[in-house]
Amino acid sequence: MTSGSGTTSSRRARTRGVRPGVVLLGLLVLAVNLRAALAGYPPLLETVRAELGTSAAVAGFVQAGAVLMMAVGSFAGSAVGARFGRERALGGSVGLVALGSMVRGVPALLPLIGGSLLIGLGIGLAGVLLAGVVKEHLAERAGTATGGYVVSMMVGATVASAVAVPLAAALGGWSRSLAVWAVPAVLAVAIWVPVARRTGAPDRAAPRLSLPWRSGFARTVACYQAGTSLMFYGWLTWLAPYYEGQGWSSHRAGLLLAVWSVAQIPAALLVPALAERRRRWRFWSELTLGAGAAGTLGAMVLPTLPVAGPWLWAVLIGIGVGAGFPLGLTVIAWRSADGAASAATSGLALGVGYLSAGLGPLVMGALIDLTKGFSAALAVLLAAAALQGWAAWRIGDRPAH
Repeated sequence: MTSGSGTTSSRRARTRGVRPGVVLLGLLVLAVNLRAALAGYPPLLETVRAELGTSAAVAGFVQAGAVLMMAVGSFAGSAVGARFGRERALGGSVGLVALGSMVRGVPALLPLIGGSLLIGLGIGLAGVLLAGVVKEHLAERAGTATGGYVVSMMVGATVASAVAVPLAAALGGWSRSLAVWAVPAVLAVAIWVPVARRTGAPDRAAPRLSLPWRSGFARTVACYQAGTSLMFYGWLTWLAPYYEGQGWSSHRAGLLLAVWSVAQIPAALLVPALAERRRRWRFWSELTLGAGAAGTLGAMVLPTLPVAGPWLWAVLIGIGVGAGFPLGLTVIAWRSADGAASAATSGLALGVGYLSAGLGPLVMGALIDLTKGFSAALAVLLAAAALQGWAAWRIGDRPAH
């Protein structure tokens, strides 16, 4: 106990004078860049294929490879944060996003793949480090802080996907449109550097925590993140193609995807704060998951309602996936002893989640090709919802031992 108290006092001494609001503002600016660079690629995918002469499999690997590198970054994030200091490493991880975006400015296949892998690595590292920083500086408002930076991620992704094609037309090519996202990443790092300098020295006295594979709580949260990540990336990949298969135009299917994205924002911002208010995490996680599962089942059984069309299903699914990711991070912050433990548990949970996110849509695509339809692929998403629901029930509301 004495050693732990000394470590805590030492850490507080190093962070004295940095207001929590300043830390939160810096996190929000950094988080804008943690989906934008990847979200700017799908609208340009067909253009990239036409200009580079690549197959659909290769073009899809660009995004899938980035997501799998997010898993690598998540598994390594805790160790990197312990070595360099979480705050400083967080700035460096967003720097990798900037570097990868600049590399993708070269209009060739290898720079596109290499830059995407760098971006994925940076995003994976940043996700783990963010969780540790929130636990260290904003533990009393973990739900609100987590919801806030997840919303920043969503806003960045929405803007990037909306302006990708116009930017390509205005700047003279798809590669320049992708390279643009280096600018906000560099600006965010510049804003964060003064905060990191005052708070980010590595704590030499702190224990170096490995990924907590033996922890039942960590494994259960990993199952939860695997379910919510597969739900998110599965629908992100296949929602528009599914409704195009129902006879919708690509324009209307894209609008449906936009509605799905917008529905996530209030869920990500409000639900973690509501769960935090009375520590009713399981109730809110099961409630929002139920909305997402109902939307998935509805889209599968009755794709287009007589009056509401598929819009109701898109909103329900958006609520489920929008709340799921930040709720998973929030419960880790509540249950972890300190920033190092939070980062280690987040690394395991996010790594497993991103592995599911990278491989799940590929499995769904194989099932679509094999069965010549979408039913089997959508059943994968229902299985993911069942896994997430089981994990949420096991996690519960009581503090972990």
